[in-house]
Amino acid sequence: MQQNRFSIAILALGGQGGGVLADWIQHIAREDGWLAQGTSVPGVAQRTGSTVYYVELAKPDIGGRSPVMAQMPIPGDVDIVIASELMETGRALLRGFSTAGRTTLIGSTHRIYAMSEKTAMGDGRGNSDAIVKAAGERSKRFIGFDMEAAADGTNSVISAVMFGALAGSGALPFARDLYEKAIRDSGIAVATNLAGFDAGWQAAQGVVAMPAAESHAVPSATTTAGKALEARARANLPETAISNALHGIQRLMDYQDAAYAELFLDRLESVAACDRSPFTLTAETARHLALWMSYEDSIRVADLKTRDTRIARVRDEVKASDAQLLTITEFMHPRLREICEILPARLGRGILESEFLVRSTSGFFTSGRHVETTSLRWFLLLRTLAGLRRWRPKSLRFADEQARIETWLDRVRTAAASDNALAIELVRCQRLIKGYGDTFERGLGNFERIMAARPQSAEEVSRLCAAALSDEGGQALDEALKAA
Repeated sequence: MQQNRFSIAILALGGQGGGVLADWIQHIAREDGWLAQGTSVPGVAQRTGSTVYYVELAKPDIGGRSPVMAQMPIPGDVDIVIASELMETGRALLRGFSTAGRTTLIGSTHRIYAMSEKTAMGDGRGNSDAIVKAAGERSKRFIGFDMEAAADGTNSVISAVMFGALAGSGALPFARDLYEKAIRDSGIAVATNLAGFDAGWQAAQGVVAMPAAESHAVPSATTTAGKALEARARANLPETAISNALHGIQRLMDYQDAAYAELFLDRLESVAACDRSPFTLTAETARHLALWMSYEDSIRVADLKTRDTRIARVRDEVKASDAQLLTITEFMHPRLREICEILPARLGRGILESEFLVRSTSGFFTSGRHVETTSLRWFLLLRTLAGLRRWRPKSLRFADEQARIETWLDRVRTAAASDNALAIELVRCQRLIKGYGDTFERGLGNFERIMAARPQSAEEVSRLCAAALSDEGGQALDEALKAA
């Protein structure tokens, strides 16, 4: 029996063109003589703000009456769901929009991580495989592929790819040329949008496809200093640690300089001397030591936010043409401690230890501010701050971090002499320390509490780290330490 009504829910993030997609769908329906209505409800709880667009299509004068259309999708009464990202697909499932045996579910399998996932103490990422499995179980048909990659590959936008996937699904009774006419009639980026549409159409004919795994090729040195350090690493370190070591050298030369990368190798070789086959300890130390030595401070943040490569990446993400101006606004909230930490060690420590100075200056750091890093004023200020990198080794934060690193490595080397497994878990405990501000202090506090407990086995260290990563409040770690 021919269907006389279709309800369509579109879940998209801000800037992904969900409204454009909804307009295109309504356009093709009206061109074919159908009635069409579209509504949207914006949200601000997910990344840049997810919006639910609802489109309802109906043939006119069904049974002699004009149809009454809804304002929002109703769980159990949605024919087509289109989601621009995998977690949005999961949200659609949780809200009951997709129904087994009825709903055609079209969703991108790429991820844009939510802030809650990024700031989690451990691996806070949602389970992608579980969402894909549920999507197949709770829909009539699930069409899933990496729509962001398809958009990038055709220099188009994800809304065009979603439109093509909808057309390719055959879920609506409209011919392909009508979809393409909607894109042409819009008059906006017609050639690239048609290319994206075709990519979506073709992908809809295949099986569910997850994004390709990222490739982490071993970096090759391009400078004389880098080549010398690479040769030293290959000569003095076990093969299993070479990849992590070379990544570490590259990271630390970018972070500071060749001398700092040389210190990294000095430390790593001292651990390798205590290790034995299969040299897991050395490989793990290379990774975690490089991460700790490249700690996030205000100098690093200023550097990364004003790099040419970063601005070019943002321009590419928002599809800005060469003729368009781009403004990037950041939210920054440096605290007094973070400012003192980039000062010379003696000066910074003196300020922080002075109750009068802390009380009289803290008022300047109580609230954050929005900063246009693409404006001349703020760009020059941040580049000046980034230029302090050459003086970083004299800073308070540098002195504190190097002392912590040396204490940690001493513990690792001592443990390796009698219990290699314990040494490996002590190295992996570094994963508690990441980020900056409150996130860094919380992780460092947990790390220091575990070290102070002096766990005597690999299993105990692993259990305490898992407890520390399980909640931000530290209650689980409290209980684990009491039970130790």
